[in-house]
Amino acid sequence: MALAPKFVGQKLATGVSPKALHTLELYLDYVCPFSKKMFNTIFNEVYPLVETKYAGKVQFIFRQQIQPWHPSSTLVHEAGVAVLRTSPDKFFTFSAALFEHSNEFYDVNVVNETRNKTYERLAKLAGSVGIDEKKIYGLLEVSDKPAKDGSLNVGNGVTDDLKLLVKANRLTGVHVTPTVLFNGIVENSISSSFTKEQWDEWLQKNIV
Repeated sequence: MALAPKFVGQKLATGVSPKALHTLELYLDYVCPFSKKMFNTIFNEVYPLVETKYAGKVQFIFRQQIQPWHPSSTLVHEAGVAVLRTSPDKFFTFSAALFEHSNEFYDVNVVNETRNKTYERLAKLAGSVGIDEKKIYGLLEVSDKPAKDGSLNVGNGVTDDLKLLVKANRLTGVHVTPTVLFNGIVENSISSSFTKEQWDEWLQKNIV
């Protein structure tokens, strides 16, 4: 969990620079239109502002929040995890592309295709931003054959990693997307409709 800089005395660490840093955790779902709105504002407008005005004072963490009432949510987040495994430096670039094409993975656009077909489209999207398409699909593909022990819920190459992310998110009790945590505490004043100017105003008041 993130630690507010004013409580930095609780941290026992060495070789960490800076030792105290504000943290904004963004709980986002790739197939949530409000998450898309927040991500685009932060990625395209707010982060460049932070680089020039608040450098070394605040960091953003993208928390992948699966919303199970959108069945494809699990699949698109698995693709995000596959990117983290193969090309972590391109995670945000891939996320931007996925949000741009997110409506292609909404309910009505996946209901009549197989799970592996959806994975193929996600791998192709990853390939469009310079990530190895074959590696991504290799991690996502689910076999139609039982495992050696006869088990049928075989999962794929990112299942275990996804379980860790879900387990971590459940500890916070986050339900809706987007949800923002500031230094580990839910910050309800931040809205998905925040403009760059509103973000700047909020950061000026809270990043000290």
